[in-house]
Amino acid sequence: MTTLSPAATAWQREQGRLLGIAYRMLGDYSEAEDVVSEVAELAVHAEREASEIRSWPAWLTTVCVRRSIDRVRAIAARRESYPGPWLPEPVATDRLPDDVVATREMLSIALLHLAEQLPPRQRAAIVLHRAFAMSAPEIAEILETTPAAVRQLISRGERRLDIHPDQPVSTRVDAASLDRLIGGIESGDITLVASMLEDDAVLWTDGGGVVSAALNPIFGAAAIARFVIGVFEKARRANDEILVGWLDVNGDPAIDFRRRVRRDVVTLQFGSTGRIAGIRQIANPDKHSRL
Repeated sequence: MTTLSPAATAWQREQGRLLGIAYRMLGDYSEAEDVVSEVAELAVHAEREASEIRSWPAWLTTVCVRRSIDRVRAIAARRESYPGPWLPEPVATDRLPDDVVATREMLSIALLHLAEQLPPRQRAAIVLHRAFAMSAPEIAEILETTPAAVRQLISRGERRLDIHPDQPVSTRVDAASLDRLIGGIESGDITLVASMLEDDAVLWTDGGGVVSAALNPIFGAAAIARFVIGVFEKARRANDEILVGWLDVNGDPAIDFRRRVRRDVVTLQFGSTGRIAGIRQIANPDKHSRL
C-alpha cells in the first residue's frame, strides 16, 4: 500500500474546496479543474524544494486563489472576443463535489455572471469571504495586502453585485413561478410572460457562435416576452417539438428546453419584487457537458 506524502494527502482532502474556489472565480468548470491540477503539481514541487510547510490547507488555498487570479486575467481577452454574451458553464448540482456546494453562496449562474464585472482581486475577496467564511486578515495574507484593503474590496464588490453584507444571497426561485412562466410561453401569452418580469429585466443568450442566439442582451419585459415566445413559435412552425424539463443547476432550479437540433438551459434571477430580473439562456452545446 502506497503512503501518500503530506502534500498529496492534503491536496486530496482539500480538492473539492479548491475546486469550489476556482469555479467561482472562473465560471468555467474545465478551467477550474485545470487550476486545481496545477496546484497539485506545485504542491509536489514545493514539498521537494521548500522547507517544512506550516499548514498545507492554507498553502493550497493561497496558491489556488493566486493561480485563479492569473487565469482570470489570461482568459479576459478571449471572453471579450466571444461571439455575443459570455455566460458561465452550468453544472448539475448533483455532479458538484460536496465541498463545492457546502455553501451555495456565490454559486448561482446569475452571480457567477455578474462577478465577471469585478476586478480579479475583488472577485477573490468576495468569493473567499462570502462562500468560504474567511476573515479579512486571512484573505489579506493570500492577496498580500492589508485587512483594511480587503474589507474595502469586499464592500465594493457587494455593492456592485447588489448583495447585502449580512444576509445570504437568495435567488427566490420557486417551482410555481417556473410552471407559470413555461405555461405563458407555451400558450403564447405575451401579457402573462411580461407581467412576470421586472420592467427593466434583461435577457442574455449564449450560443457561443455555435448555435443561433441574440448577440446583444435584450432589455425590457415586453421585448423579452416577444423574443422568447417568438423562438417557441418558430420551432413549432418548423415541426421541431420542444420538450420542457427541469434541472437543478448550480444549486438552483433551471428550465431545460430540448429540441432535435439544440438545447437551451435557462436560469432565472428574481428581483426584490418577486418578479424576474434576469434570464440567462445557455445554448452553447460546449457548455452542456456537465448536465
